Amino acid sequence: MAYTTIDDPSAYFQTLLYTGNDSARSLTNTGNSDLQPDWIWTTSRSNAYNNGMFDSSRGANKELTSNTTNAEATLTTGVSAFNSDGFSFSGAAYNTDSYTFVGWQWKANGGNRTTFTESGDNPGGGRQVNTTAGFGIYDYTGTGGAGTIAHGLGATPKWVLIKDRGNAEHWIVATTQIDGSRDGIYLETTGAKFDLSSSNELIFDSTNITLSDDWVDTNGDARNYIMYAFTPIQGYSKFGSYTGNGNVDGTFVHTGFSPAWVIVKRTDSGNNWHMHDNKRVPHNSNNKTLYANLTNTEGTEDFDMLSNGFKLRESGGGYNASGGTYIYMAFAESPLVTSKGVPTTAR
Repeated sequence: MAYTTIDDPSAYFQTLLYTGNDSARSLTNTGNSDLQPDWIWTTSRSNAYNNGMFDSSRGANKELTSNTTNAEATLTTGVSAFNSDGFSFSGAAYNTDSYTFVGWQWKANGGNRTTFTESGDNPGGGRQVNTTAGFGIYDYTGTGGAGTIAHGLGATPKWVLIKDRGNAEHWIVATTQIDGSRDGIYLETTGAKFDLSSSNELIFDSTNITLSDDWVDTNGDARNYIMYAFTPIQGYSKFGSYTGNGNVDGTFVHTGFSPAWVIVKRTDSGNNWHMHDNKRVPHNSNNKTLYANLTNTEGTEDFDMLSNGFKLRESGGGYNASGGTYIYMAFAESPLVTSKGVPTTAR
């Protein structure tokens, strides 16, 4: 069997750098493949700014912010279109004149949703799924009762993000990658992980995502939600955990590919969500981080992206405290070995 089914990860994930100009404009991606984004995460590198999230299921100009609990806002000058190889702005939001920005983009199903109808306690809504990339976007209306959503990924999700669109509630990151059990973490805070128990249940299997009874963060009756779900694809994406060693010659994390984007969060103690990519710093040390839970400009944290994973070059608590536990989500620039057995060149 081939090592990977995705020889060119840029067909499913890309990072785009741009400088704002306050005006309506269209931006074109620069990867090997054209990418029509379905989920865009964008923020400023140079100035304090929200982390804006836009997706093609909710539609143009519908903003959520990962660093706040704010309800969805409809912007007049935000992301106005998801194009065949990029995206457009209608004005200054996330396009402020002279500010430098980054836009991370994932492909689902081109905005084409398959709808599902509420049945008993099972929510109704819509999903767009890309089984090749292991990614799905789901919009649904909560029922207040334990119900299921068929995710269509063909394998059990490892990361699930959920946000109430109409109310100021937490961003829930649910994962089994910390210790094998189901855990939750809030995306907009520095907080440590918490167990997902009977009062805030989220269960994943190869077919369904099961929501708890009337947990307002995920399934309040008649509330509208957005959910993003990921399952790993060898050579393209990897989600896992590691233990820090407290040394600048830090822990190495094997992913099986050269990373294009990595997010890291300490789980046994409070710390920020750190994000690195291969475009803002295309060499090692990849020392510019942005923060999912903050409006801060780029910080400086040493971090190496290698042909087969990443290596921590910091001894601090954000990445590599001795004995600290961390989770990560990583997407590829290129697989370690292509489907034809061609190896990736090391950095």
